[in-house]
Amino acid sequence: MLKTSLQLKMSQQLTMTPQLQQAIRLLQMPALELQAHLRELLESNVMLEAEEESEGMQSFEELGAAPNEMPTAQPPGEDAEGGAAQAADTEAEQPTVEVVDDPWEDRTAGPSDSPSNFDDDERGQEFSDDSGKTLQDHLGWQLEMASLDERQTAIGRAILDAINDDGYLTDSLETIASTLRPETEASEAEIAVMLGVVQAFDPSGVGARNLGECIALQLRILDATTPGLDCALRIADGYLEQLAGRDMAALRRQLDCTEDELELAIALVRSCHPKPGAQISSAKAEYVVPDVLVRRSPTGWVVEMNPTTLPRVRLNETYAGMLGRASGHANLRAQLQEARWLLKSLEIRHDTLMKVARTIVERQADFLDQGEEFMKPMILRDVAEAIGMHESTISRVTSGKYMHTPRGVFELRYFFSSHVGDGDGNETSSTAIRAKIRKLIRDEAGEAPLSDSRIADLLSKEGIPVARRTVAKYREAMGIAPSNERKRAGARA
Repeated sequence: MLKTSLQLKMSQQLTMTPQLQQAIRLLQMPALELQAHLRELLESNVMLEAEEESEGMQSFEELGAAPNEMPTAQPPGEDAEGGAAQAADTEAEQPTVEVVDDPWEDRTAGPSDSPSNFDDDERGQEFSDDSGKTLQDHLGWQLEMASLDERQTAIGRAILDAINDDGYLTDSLETIASTLRPETEASEAEIAVMLGVVQAFDPSGVGARNLGECIALQLRILDATTPGLDCALRIADGYLEQLAGRDMAALRRQLDCTEDELELAIALVRSCHPKPGAQISSAKAEYVVPDVLVRRSPTGWVVEMNPTTLPRVRLNETYAGMLGRASGHANLRAQLQEARWLLKSLEIRHDTLMKVARTIVERQADFLDQGEEFMKPMILRDVAEAIGMHESTISRVTSGKYMHTPRGVFELRYFFSSHVGDGDGNETSSTAIRAKIRKLIRDEAGEAPLSDSRIADLLSKEGIPVARRTVAKYREAMGIAPSNERKRAGARA
């Protein structure tokens, strides 16, 4: 029979405080999501207010943060903890990376400079298309405006249902006829006639069954006297693959035209839109706002926060001062504490993001200087060890955050990749390997394309031991055809 008893036991466990939970949540928020979150807090917490243009934000020292916790600009090769000792170890190897911090006390950007000014919500709508019109709506409106009887309109609607978002007819005439039954019995000849009506709609080229027909429809609306038009129509009708092969001499012989006529015809073909339906879309444009800016300076790479994404909130000193040391007002005191936690969490987010960005630029300076082929292998652990944080923290920081560089805008996760080693400690990033494969295929002879095995051999000679199946996997991921298909395309040209 079991007995009940009392036991005293001591144990340790990690508890996530509300402050820590808030810091983690803010850390993984992208810039635009963070701005939306701050707008909500400004409406619910009276102790927070939006920073005005002519006023600086209260310093973190006044909120209880230690002076040395504030992120500051560091000389190249030196961080806040390491000092001169770390600089002496790394000045010979590390690239020069200057971190430019934008102290929150000295910011002077006006309302027109920043999307985070909460009085200017309409700025994000300047380039948005809120019409909601789809290609089907656009074609349906034209069908209603055409002088057609009820039977023709029914056939026309069945044709519109078979047109995809790119503007191409995806079903055969026989399939369209079957979809009309039993309400409407229509022959393929009738449907073909209505297809001709639909193909005359805007945008030009809509309703085509293949790329050649799409280009031909767009060319036929041109004036008949347009130079090179006849030759361009012949290319659209049967020589597009030869044109893609870029063997102009063979193409000129097959078309039996002069070099000038061929040049004009190719210009006409290239002026046509390959996906006419894409010109009419209800999808809104999605804009990426970089969190970090990287630029080249005479002394090296400069890393700085994007000033337009910096949170512009501060503690409301008027309300905070009114509380004083008097007792009571528990709700206001709770909001004051929440405001202080928020500002401290924003400081942590700012500091961590700058440390991660600086480390990435230091390690990938060769990529910034010379391109993808010089991308170095890097994993989350490398950055975590460099800045003394956990890998999960690095994962949160790099998710949804973007860096603007002279080579384009990249998500921070782009700089992390797997690697291939040669057994002697030399490692190559998978991004660099893909770039090298793409370059080898681009420079290959059209009549003798490189096989995956041959590419693997060439990479091995460069000190990158990769298997044939690895080359095939990377090639397929980049959407590059195998060597036999590339050879056939070259032979046809």
